[in-house]
Amino acid sequence: MSLYYKSTRNSDMRAAASEAILTGLAPDGGLFVPERIPVLKPSMDELKSMSYQEIACVVMKEFLTDFTEEELKDCIQKAYDSKFDTEEIAPLVKAEDTYYLELFHGATIAFKDMALSILPHLLTAAARKNRADKEIVILTATSGDTGKAALAGFADVEGTRIIVFYPKNGVSRVQELQMVTQKGSNVDVVAIRGNFDDAQSGVKAMFEDKELGRELAEKGYQFSSANSINIGRLVPQVVYYVFAYAKLLENEEIADGDRINVVVPTGNFGNILAAYYAKQMGVPLGKLICASNENKVLYDFFETGIYDRNREFVLTTSPSMDILISSNLERLIYLIAGEDSGRTARLMEELKTEGRYEITDGMKERLADFAGGYATEEETAERIREVYEKTGYVMDTHTAVASHVCNKYREAGRDGCKCLIASTASPYKFVKSVMCAIDENCAAADEFELLEKLKTVSGTRMPQAIRDIMEADVLHHTECDPGGMQ
Repeated sequence: MSLYYKSTRNSDMRAAASEAILTGLAPDGGLFVPERIPVLKPSMDELKSMSYQEIACVVMKEFLTDFTEEELKDCIQKAYDSKFDTEEIAPLVKAEDTYYLELFHGATIAFKDMALSILPHLLTAAARKNRADKEIVILTATSGDTGKAALAGFADVEGTRIIVFYPKNGVSRVQELQMVTQKGSNVDVVAIRGNFDDAQSGVKAMFEDKELGRELAEKGYQFSSANSINIGRLVPQVVYYVFAYAKLLENEEIADGDRINVVVPTGNFGNILAAYYAKQMGVPLGKLICASNENKVLYDFFETGIYDRNREFVLTTSPSMDILISSNLERLIYLIAGEDSGRTARLMEELKTEGRYEITDGMKERLADFAGGYATEEETAERIREVYEKTGYVMDTHTAVASHVCNKYREAGRDGCKCLIASTASPYKFVKSVMCAIDENCAAADEFELLEKLKTVSGTRMPQAIRDIMEADVLHHTECDPGGMQ
């Protein structure tokens, strides 16, 4: 059965999956959502013996119904190949009594690789399907990880160009070097003198600018997005939650039907929304626990029903979560509003004009699948050190936020479910913060010196992505103010 996509701000708008992927953002500024969440056909018992690639095909063919199975298999084969340094693609590691789903074994050592390895192939297939006659310009704002993963995915892909905007001084040194050393004849990287929300708002404004769209079309270009506002980014993320449950079952860590809680370090809300979609598909997930850092706008929302970005923006050691406008939350708002696109549009307008909105009591009741928690900077560092001293396992700062929140949730004794943590980045990507948490004497050391030390401490191989940037030339030097993005 064909599955179509609607805009969160206009339910009358309908698009096939390939059209939604190609467009990125709906023309009215809304986000594309499936008109229904499909149900997983195979049982978990059948899925447990499948590879990551096979499970990806099972999940994605239910969402992307206007792609043939052959087209999907081709995209999956090209995406999940030797660029990942583990055969499982997303290995599970147990530390203490918690399972860490390591989503950072791709080319850019962050979870964005899981979706951005396949998005260019889905996008070019979608362009062929829709007989697109214009060059696709990928316009992306990044809080650190999306940028590099998108640049790597789209570099030299025929028929595409990519422009990435990132906040100057708002990402780690490794993250910045990964972006500004990116090769490719079709890539551009721009540092903006502002924060991630400035970058994201600027990108969305350009998408919604009809006059700019016409000007580009006249010159043979059309915009699309690699951010998680693109449904082609979100659907591949559903896969790894299905895979994780199947592998826990195969490893006899759980019995079929056991509920497991999922804890996700969250900024833009896409990763945890993918877990929600997996649960709606039939994966026996319990609570979806949204872990925030000191920019705890989402924690406050789940506690009060009020989303309020009118607050101080905090630069933390988990910069990919330094976000006050979580764009993917709009998709959840649409669902808990009973798919009322008019109400969703009004709330999003309130956010744009007043910086806040409040949901109704009825909408709050529909948030029962979710719980929230947050970690301070001190608690994040303490958790890295504590887990390392007890188990030898080294995690990055974002994963540590989730680990702290997971611990607090357990201590509150709310349920006895086992917990799966989405481990979203390699500790090598945030080496200074990680090593300072483990050994305070590292504070004065150079970031590159600490990479060797982390290698010794963790007993892991230094990722190729890190080795590649150590001697790479800086190729991108452009900076602008937020008002200069267009």
